[in-house]
Amino acid sequence: MADSAQHPIDLYYWPTPNGWKITIMLEECGLPYAIHPVNIGKGDQFKPEFLAISPNNKMPAIVDHDGPDGQPISVFESGAILQYLGRKTGRFYPQDERKRVEVDQWLFWQMGGFGPMLGQTHHFRIYAPEKVPYAIERYTNETNRLYGVLDKRLADRDFVAGEYSIADMAIAPWAKLWERQGQNIDDFPNVKRWLESVLARPAVQRGIAVSSGDRDKTDLTDPKVQAVLFGQRAR
Repeated sequence: MADSAQHPIDLYYWPTPNGWKITIMLEECGLPYAIHPVNIGKGDQFKPEFLAISPNNKMPAIVDHDGPDGQPISVFESGAILQYLGRKTGRFYPQDERKRVEVDQWLFWQMGGFGPMLGQTHHFRIYAPEKVPYAIERYTNETNRLYGVLDKRLADRDFVAGEYSIADMAIAPWAKLWERQGQNIDDFPNVKRWLESVLARPAVQRGIAVSSGDRDKTDLTDPKVQAVLFGQRAR
């Protein structure tokens, strides 16, 4: 992790695609950070101290002790964190309004579609105790549609918003799991080229490697773990 005179940013994290978004951005910006593991399989996301900064009981979340006016600030939701860090550092999130709109469009495309739909694909293809053919087909097809949208977008540009940005950092961690989503990356040559380029970046590799061993600590096929992750209701 990068060294700096700044206070480390507290990152509440588990090694998943949404968590990787933030470790990648922190590594790309060279910001110091301290990992606070949130073992989602054990229910750490419901602890009061975590809910105080992430009321939606989802990781990642951050606390920046060098926030606006020098005062601490907490931020939850991965897209909001990426935007905040982009504004804080002036990197990977352009100040020009037209360029920023390009980034925002694709960041929200990931947050609203390319993450949730791919997550449902993972669930019904891999983790659901009952295999529901309709659900598997529905979400695998929607995932395929989204890859097609991304492939067309990348046909005439190196990155989704022109220059490498937080939008690429948000999309790539989900795209790297294309096999689990029942996709063939060779069907999307522009995505394949882009993904290889993003994953080759040293900061991306460092970000994905953070706490990588912890992924083995959560068996998503364990009924007790599934009850925590998939049986949530209002509390």
